[in-house]
Amino acid sequence: MDKEENNVVVVNIEEEMKKSYLDYAMSVIVSRALPDVRDGLKPVHRRILYAMNELGLSPEKQYRKSARVVGDVLGKYHPHSDTSVYDAMVRLAQDFNTRYPLVDGHGNFGSVDGDSAAAMRYTEVKMTKLATEMLRDINKDTIDYGLNFDESLKEPIVLPSRFPNLLVNGSSGIAVGMATSIPPHNLCEVIDGILAIINDPHIDIDALMEIIKGPDFPTSGIIMGIEEIKSAYRTGRGKVIVRANTEIEEFGKGRNRIIITELPYQVNKARLIEKIADLVRDKKIEGISDLRDESDREGMRIVIELKRDAIPKVVLNNLYKQTQLQDTFSIIMLALVNDEPKILNLKEMLTHYLEFQKEIIVRRTKYELKKAEDRAHILEGLKIALDHIDEVISIIRNSKDDKTAKDKLMSSFGLSEKQSQAILDMRLRRLTGLERGKIEEEYEELIKEINRLKEILASESLVYEIIKEELLEIKEKYGNERRTMIMPSEDEINIEDMIKKEDVIITLTHFGYIKRIPENTYRLQKRGGRGVAALTTREEDFVEHLFITSTHDTILFFTNKGRVHSLKAYEIPEGRRQSKGMAIVNLLNLTGEEKINAVIPISEYEPENNLVFVTQEGIIKKTKFEHFKNIRKTGLIAIGLRDDDELISVKKTDGKEELIIVTSKGMAIRFKESDVRQMGRTAMGVKGINLNKGDKVVGMDLVEKGKDLLVISSNGYGKRTPLDEYRPQTRGGKGLKTYNIKEKTGPLVSAKVVDKEDEIMMISNCGTIIRLNVRDISEMGRNTQGVTLMKIKDNDEVVAVAKYVEEE
Repeated sequence: MDKEENNVVVVNIEEEMKKSYLDYAMSVIVSRALPDVRDGLKPVHRRILYAMNELGLSPEKQYRKSARVVGDVLGKYHPHSDTSVYDAMVRLAQDFNTRYPLVDGHGNFGSVDGDSAAAMRYTEVKMTKLATEMLRDINKDTIDYGLNFDESLKEPIVLPSRFPNLLVNGSSGIAVGMATSIPPHNLCEVIDGILAIINDPHIDIDALMEIIKGPDFPTSGIIMGIEEIKSAYRTGRGKVIVRANTEIEEFGKGRNRIIITELPYQVNKARLIEKIADLVRDKKIEGISDLRDESDREGMRIVIELKRDAIPKVVLNNLYKQTQLQDTFSIIMLALVNDEPKILNLKEMLTHYLEFQKEIIVRRTKYELKKAEDRAHILEGLKIALDHIDEVISIIRNSKDDKTAKDKLMSSFGLSEKQSQAILDMRLRRLTGLERGKIEEEYEELIKEINRLKEILASESLVYEIIKEELLEIKEKYGNERRTMIMPSEDEINIEDMIKKEDVIITLTHFGYIKRIPENTYRLQKRGGRGVAALTTREEDFVEHLFITSTHDTILFFTNKGRVHSLKAYEIPEGRRQSKGMAIVNLLNLTGEEKINAVIPISEYEPENNLVFVTQEGIIKKTKFEHFKNIRKTGLIAIGLRDDDELISVKKTDGKEELIIVTSKGMAIRFKESDVRQMGRTAMGVKGINLNKGDKVVGMDLVEKGKDLLVISSNGYGKRTPLDEYRPQTRGGKGLKTYNIKEKTGPLVSAKVVDKEDEIMMISNCGTIIRLNVRDISEMGRNTQGVTLMKIKDNDEVVAVAKYVEEE
């Protein structure tokens, strides 16, 4: 009940609070916190760009002090604190916060470490080239204006926004009882999405998501999970898990380190490093020996060095779990539609923008048509005057004033007031023949332009064509590649169903870099061809394993510690022909001391096939292939080993093979595979060769008819001996002498069954590497010491020998 008593208004407090709070809430929602669906800007951002445009701060002009811009925005359009305006402007300039910056900042504008920008009196700004697209055609009656806060000036209600800024740069804000959180996207993808709607207005959201893959954050990162993105795009609400971009690389001897090159969106780098240090100090994360920030102006690089016995993947998973190396970004696609907050799905957002652009094009066309018609009207008057120039001059000369002359012209020739005024304003030089020709030429061009503009207004399809052309122009000028990778999460649909089944080539280098390449990358060549450049490796690295397999096949990796890991071929990252590949420790849970000693591809687990294992201590084991069907992510025990033993070699056999084992002291034994009984996966095996004291196995291979046994010693000596010289024996014996060990030769370090066409690589402890043709290595009897294959310096020795795989 309201009544006035002695100038006191009596009101119901409940009603007054409700009304006042609602007014306040709507003011915050509409005038402060939420972006408009059309230009994707909140009022403060819109006012900043408009004020910069009014000040003439275009990209080709000089920078102006930020304080000048903030002052203009405050004084003319945005009567709030200077901090709110400057902070908003700073954010538009930060390339780690805004996917496509709209402000070009000069000076200290903060950092990803959380450092704030310098005071506005020190920094300078102007618009970026892309920001000019937000204001393009603003002076062609494309938008409506409203009065500013004190009704002394007009300001735009919305900017023309010639690209879809709301999705491209995203937006976040907290209003009263609601919030918006729209992630940034790739400009090219969003424009392609709008073009798809123009081409097919009935396109569904699933089809749009084939084009717009997901958010594209300025700080890159990796989005884990596709289903959450789909949910957000369908409903307008969702969340995505974003991971840092990390790589595990080797350094030193048997140690690994985690390199972080990109962080999830809006994660503070300095705070993250501090958090990791706290977790290590409190022993909540084990296995980290050192942590440092090596970031510079070239890019981000956080180095986490691991202890020798740490498993890199385990440490990394702990970091994901306990730090912001893995973060969640909530998606709430809330925007103002006709000043009303609405949750929008992906298609609705794009459709609202498209409808706005149709309005912009129509209004611009009407403006240009009116301007052209007005000019044509004037030119028609000038043409009439030129056709009757003597009479016109006479009328003007005999008139006492402008008004009289104007009225006489209008009555004599049927001219309008504007035409008459234009004739009076015409200079004498326009009477020349050349000028007359120009007027007629201009008139003809205007008539064509008027017809074109009328056609546009009469045809919706032509309006859409203009939108397409202008969006494609912006895409060409400002578009760039997607930064954020999108990967399916482990609990999503069977990824294998989505992978095309095709043959691929897998390569693994000696130092553990692996990659997958489509088989058709390598064209078939005749013998004697030049081959194709295949691989960029570190200088002393080379391909040790190369095989053709299917994307759906399983690859087994056996380590010196007796464990087996598996990957599907499609899980191995695809590389270019000349790329180095990815370090295998990024894909498998290997400890610092584990090395891959054998790689076996499997298309299916044939029941008759076996895996034969040989250890350094002469132990041999045979296990059915099918025992290795289900291998956990952390790997499985492939053979039980004593503490001082290591797995040397693994071979796939059919049950009818012959094996040959060679020791460091020059002994070799050849026997049938059938001499070894079948055992379980975790069994330790039986004696394959009876070793003398201090001896150890250096190699095991399958006997092949017509081939040789190549043996190489630590001091670079070697030879090859026909396999026929090794008579079959019984498993467990001491074997036959295969090499005459001398002080100058040193012990054997490698033994391989080779063909004359093969090539080998020898690597020394100091990193010297040599490549040899097997046919150039002398063929000698068993009890000889061989010839020099590699000259070894003092304190150096051969540490590894591998067959060289020619990638052709």
